[in-house]
Amino acid sequence: MNALAWMAVALGCAATFDDLRRRQVANGINLAGVAAGLGWHAGTSGATGLERSAGGAAVGFLVFLVFYVAGAMGAGDIKLMAAFGALLGPSGILLAALFAAPAGGLMAAAWLAWKRGARDIPYAIPYAPAITLGAWLALVGRG
Repeated sequence: MNALAWMAVALGCAATFDDLRRRQVANGINLAGVAAGLGWHAGTSGATGLERSAGGAAVGFLVFLVFYVAGAMGAGDIKLMAAFGALLGPSGILLAALFAAPAGGLMAAAWLAWKRGARDIPYAIPYAPAITLGAWLALVGRG
């Protein structure tokens, strides 16, 4: 595994742990992911890499923005997509979103089935694990 893959693993683990524990992803985690992606791509590919990384962050932020506006997703999830976008680039984060959507649906169904009958089901279901899985699958798919 190269450094980019390790950054994606670290970002995903930190975000998933935080989301499962607190039901939100800290801004510091997302900011570190964006900074790592921008720095890595600028360092390895110069201005072109920086441009691709910034584009990936923008696409990552925008791809699930409609769900945030509708109240179906938290702001931390959108910022996590931007962080992974900075690491994966525009095409990589779109692939990650395609993987994350069904993973999130399956995780939500499992979560609700596990909590069946419980009176204290939280309104928000942690989505960082699905985003992380989608990003990791997209990274593996890139080769």
